[in-house]
Amino acid sequence: MTKVLTPAPRRGVLGWMLFDWAAQPFFTVVTTFIFGPYFVSRMASDHAAGQAAWGWAIAAAGLVIAILSPVLGSVADQTGPRKPWIGFFAVIQIAALSLLWFAAPGSPLIWPLVFFSLASIAAEFSIVFNDSMMPRLVTKDEIGRISNIAWGLGYLGGMVALIFVVGFIAGSPETGKTMFGLDPLFGLDPLSGEDARFTGPFAALWYFVFVLPMFLFTPDAGKGKPIGAAVREGLAELKETVYEARKRSGILRFLIARMIYQDGVNALLALGGTFAAVMFSWSITEIGLYGIILNVVAIVGCLVASRLDTALGSKWVVLASLVMLMIATTGIISTGPGFTLFGLISLPTADSGGLFGTAAEKAYIIYGILVGLAFGPVQASSRSYLARSVSAEEAGRYFGIYALAGRATSFSAPFLVATVTALTGSAPAGMAVIILFLLAGLIILLPAPYPADNPG
Repeated sequence: MTKVLTPAPRRGVLGWMLFDWAAQPFFTVVTTFIFGPYFVSRMASDHAAGQAAWGWAIAAAGLVIAILSPVLGSVADQTGPRKPWIGFFAVIQIAALSLLWFAAPGSPLIWPLVFFSLASIAAEFSIVFNDSMMPRLVTKDEIGRISNIAWGLGYLGGMVALIFVVGFIAGSPETGKTMFGLDPLFGLDPLSGEDARFTGPFAALWYFVFVLPMFLFTPDAGKGKPIGAAVREGLAELKETVYEARKRSGILRFLIARMIYQDGVNALLALGGTFAAVMFSWSITEIGLYGIILNVVAIVGCLVASRLDTALGSKWVVLASLVMLMIATTGIISTGPGFTLFGLISLPTADSGGLFGTAAEKAYIIYGILVGLAFGPVQASSRSYLARSVSAEEAGRYFGIYALAGRATSFSAPFLVATVTALTGSAPAGMAVIILFLLAGLIILLPAPYPADNPG
């Protein structure tokens, strides 16, 4: 393994870490907690159909990402610099997010789904190139700490963005006031969904502003080959890498495990907010506050994991996180008005008034806290798991395959959740599929070596 000889200057590493801060509001505000629930609960004709359509949009984006990510990763190794690629996809992401403003109630569903899918594809491709920069910036001993702190910084950014939206933008359709009791900024009308629709342009502007330090301060690879030659040689290298990975049994097992458990993680993150909105008829304020709670907990989880990753290793952080996610998902799908754990525990149905007024809602939040503690570390430590297992020179192609492993079947979990939901008419039945993905990934990962560079 080639080691980093000259770590990047501090501002270069910080610029790289700020990419997560820049990118996270799209996932937090648009995908999970504000625009996604708005689409499911207010744009679609009924909630089950809305969850199914949203799940299929995520699945379609995942299919494109799965096909092209490893190709782009290999091409990036040949062209050298990653920043031009990130800039190219940033333009697509910013444009697509801005167009979500036009997703008014009663308008055709297809266009917001198309724009959301384009933004998802561009965001994930940018992550491939950003992640592949990491082995050149810090030593392998520092990778786990930096990866988890960067992920925590991303959740902090998502939380700040979410607080701004629910505190100053998102108003209750009943009162017209935000969580802080204010009128929405810019005269946005909650009744026409303008507060939720605004999250698209808002996430676009946030990304544009905060991704700039990475472009300005983070060192990039030197000049590589012209794009034509890079594509030809990148495709040839990808074929060699796939063949090589088959002989590096440890990496292969890790990638297969991640392919499966990440499907479950992606589906849980994308659909968890919409599930809560439907189950308890939460307002945009309650969904936003729930998201803030999860992000606060996620920051703590990542900070703790940054130390555990260094002390115990990335593998054990991932395994512990998967166990917590399975417990949390079981709790979530087993909870409804008046009960939890599939009725083994009865809960009072009285509503105390205010936010999260019933006992079932409070139980749901407890399970959500477990999700918050685990979903950052499971992804950040997976990233550091691979970064410790490959050299800087091969990072682009292996992080391309890593993205493939995270997306190759990523359409399957949302697709199955959407399909089971549509067939049964039951959102909990659809969400139960997620547990199977998490469990299968954990079982496959258990015997994998760490670092995953055993040639087999």
